[in-house]
Amino acid sequence: MLLTLDIEDGRPLHEQAADAIRRAIADGEVEPGDRLPPARDLADAMSINANTVLRALRELRAEGLLEFRRGRGVTVLRRPDPETGLRAQVRDLVAEARRRGFTTADLVRWIEEES
Repeated sequence: MLLTLDIEDGRPLHEQAADAIRRAIADGEVEPGDRLPPARDLADAMSINANTVLRALRELRAEGLLEFRRGRGVTVLRRPDPETGLRAQVRDLVAEARRRGFTTADLVRWIEEES
């Protein structure tokens, strides 16, 4: 599972981590029923603190995507609905556009041109 974060993204790291894990589940890199690697391993892969990963995992558990089981780790329960995955991609796109000096209005115009 390839998980990357953008340090220049203005969002909190736990939100970025949750989006990265959510995207991995939505893309089928991790299937329902699969166990996730330990939080410490996920933290190492994303170069962030394990407590930040745990906060992201708790957020995903609250969404009903993950289940925590003592002694069995964290298991994927289901895939997020397609809208959730697209919204995460839109957030990433908006953040990247802002970093490059573009506005949301620019993005809307480009999307309308593509339609």
